[in-house]
Amino acid sequence: MLLVVMFLILLISPDAKAWLMRQILSTGLLNSKIEERKSERNLPENNSVSVQNFSVIDDKGKIINISDLKGKVVFINFWASWCPPCRAEFPSIQKFYNQYKGNENVVFFTVNLDDETAKGKEYLLKEELSIPFLIPAGNIPKEYFGGSLPTTVVLDKSGKIRMHHAGMADYSKDSFYQQINDLLNE
Repeated sequence: MLLVVMFLILLISPDAKAWLMRQILSTGLLNSKIEERKSERNLPENNSVSVQNFSVIDDKGKIINISDLKGKVVFINFWASWCPPCRAEFPSIQKFYNQYKGNENVVFFTVNLDDETAKGKEYLLKEELSIPFLIPAGNIPKEYFGGSLPTTVVLDKSGKIRMHHAGMADYSKDSFYQQINDLLNE
């Protein structure tokens, strides 16, 4: 009977699902890895994806173009407030954000895809998350987002996609910070 009750709670409550998923994340099994930089002369022409025209709007109405951010490492996370895996990984994204928010060479695009943006803002306030609240300013190129939530993309300073991960992951690990530091030092 207890298992049935627990199953029903997990089935109904997004917060309960997020808690369970956070426990799975803590194992480190779902973590993604930033790809090594390959020698440009050894790469086929279409083996690397560069910055596509993509813009977001911040909560003050300012439009930010991703193509203007060359020279910076860009962390892009697509999420929605109703998405349990998004909720599960947010504490790690907040820790990652806190670690690098003072570094002007790291830019955070946490892009909300709720149909009603107010729900995304409410969720961030309720959970006391201070990550940037951004919404798309137009179409999202398929190189960045293919429809799975959450999706995380990391661009290197030249604007190439070095990590593309669909699904939840833990971004608060020292190993991930080292990968970001390596990108900053390239």
